[in-house]
Amino acid sequence: MSNERIVFSQILDFIPKHQFRACINRYGGNHRVKSFSCFDQYLTMAFAQLTYRDSLRDVETCLRALHDKLYRCGFRGRISRSTLADANEKRDWRIYHDFAHILIKKARQLYADEDFGVTLENTVYALDATVVDLCLSLFPWAQFRKHKSAVKLHTLMDLKGAIPTFIRITSGAVHETTVFPTIPLEASAIYVMDKGYTDFATLYNFSKNNCFFIIRAKKNLAYYRKCSHPVDKSTGLRSDQTIKLTGPKTAMLYPIPLRRITFRDEEQQRTFVFLTNNFQLDALTICQLYKLRWQIELFFKWIKQHLRIKSFFGTSINAVKTQVWIAISVYVLVAIIKKELKLERSLHEILQIVSILLFEKTPLKQALTGNHYVFKEQQNYNQLSLFDL
Repeated sequence: MSNERIVFSQILDFIPKHQFRACINRYGGNHRVKSFSCFDQYLTMAFAQLTYRDSLRDVETCLRALHDKLYRCGFRGRISRSTLADANEKRDWRIYHDFAHILIKKARQLYADEDFGVTLENTVYALDATVVDLCLSLFPWAQFRKHKSAVKLHTLMDLKGAIPTFIRITSGAVHETTVFPTIPLEASAIYVMDKGYTDFATLYNFSKNNCFFIIRAKKNLAYYRKCSHPVDKSTGLRSDQTIKLTGPKTAMLYPIPLRRITFRDEEQQRTFVFLTNNFQLDALTICQLYKLRWQIELFFKWIKQHLRIKSFFGTSINAVKTQVWIAISVYVLVAIIKKELKLERSLHEILQIVSILLFEKTPLKQALTGNHYVFKEQQNYNQLSLFDL
């Protein structure tokens, strides 16, 4: 009976365990492991994410207090902070990278028909990066400034459902254009990005692979106008031009025409200039797609506020990547649960509820929809109300 099962155990029903085992076997994750398996490690780290634990000691103390409930959730190994620290340090982070992508694939299928503000047949991706600050003395391999370390999460996100499809974790010093050429390309897809990704050699590769891009133009862009197209200035549009680059280097790196669109945002009192290789969509739609890029900023803000990726349980690059990928998999798992159970609540609300009910015996959907009690305002009782006058 579902009402006899712990909420954590019900959440694990959404994990494809045979595929998780395949990821473990691919990298020999359980080789010479006697008690604390990779699945134990994942469950422990997922518990830390779902309940907002901040340290290994915190995780150990809480789970040991619940030791009589752990077996029913799938835990088989003894929980200790030293064992968890060793697992995060030594077990290949790619196990959790591959498993996260299995969940991402499932989530994208569930959110394929999601409305994100613009009706298009093309898949629309937002590309950006965020920095997570670290202590230089503890993370010297990630030095970012003279007295500071950081890791950078280079992220490609499908705007349907706000699902990350590509994440590369580097030190904070790695520039966006370094990772840019490694972005997976999908024919007919539209990639929306800020001007930090201005790399005309890579952008030309987008065109050669039948992909579209929308990017903000830098102020010093050298070009000449081939022709202009009429625009409705009451919508905020100021110009829609076909241009060719004239810079000695850029003209060689991107030898074909570009489309240049200027838009005035009266609310922000700012003028935006966009470059794109898409000549089919109307100019206002191009501007709307760039505005939707803000969803990736909200995603970064969300994961920093609601997942444990600002305080790490280990200092090696393997431990950091393990924790980030497990955090991402938990985010995607919650998104899958939201869709599978047809929940109206936000991901934040779901996490808040799960964090306090994780080891309670209650049906998961009932817990997340709030249908715990049926309150009847009018009932007939033989006994008079104490407060009747």
